[in-house]
Amino acid sequence: MIRRTLLKTGGAVGLMALVAGCATTSGTGDIVDVASGNGDFSTLVAAVGAAGLVDTLKGPGPFTVFAPTNAAFAALPEGTVDSLLLPENKDQLIKILTYHVVAGNYPASSLVGKHGKLTSVQGGTLGINGSDGVKVNGATVVIADVAASNGTIHAIDAVLLP
Repeated sequence: MIRRTLLKTGGAVGLMALVAGCATTSGTGDIVDVASGNGDFSTLVAAVGAAGLVDTLKGPGPFTVFAPTNAAFAALPEGTVDSLLLPENKDQLIKILTYHVVAGNYPASSLVGKHGKLTSVQGGTLGINGSDGVKVNGATVVIADVAASNGTIHAIDAVLLP
């Protein structure tokens, strides 16, 4: 029940835009606007709204967001997403979501063929393996280089946990 309400609220808040651009590379909206336009990111958009990170991701950036799809969130143990969306778990949700964001613009071309580490906004380290596509901490980038006016979105197939 809470999850459904937050999903609807998240769309109203404008977080759904973060995903809207995954099918395009126009870069005409910010990260939040782009994500909000794509139904595959509705859970992420709701989570960003619940965490109060909309204004941050609408900021000037540039940011690179490794954005988990709805399927990635669905793969978490049952009840995990609903629990994270509760107000009393906001700090934990913020840590998880900011772990998916890197300051700077990192298109796939800067990651392919490389091995290394990026520091997330949360402060943790993300391991990058670009030897066969691009993987971030073992999660596969399934859609790369979704352009936004303040950065780049890469859709990933798993939720990264700090």
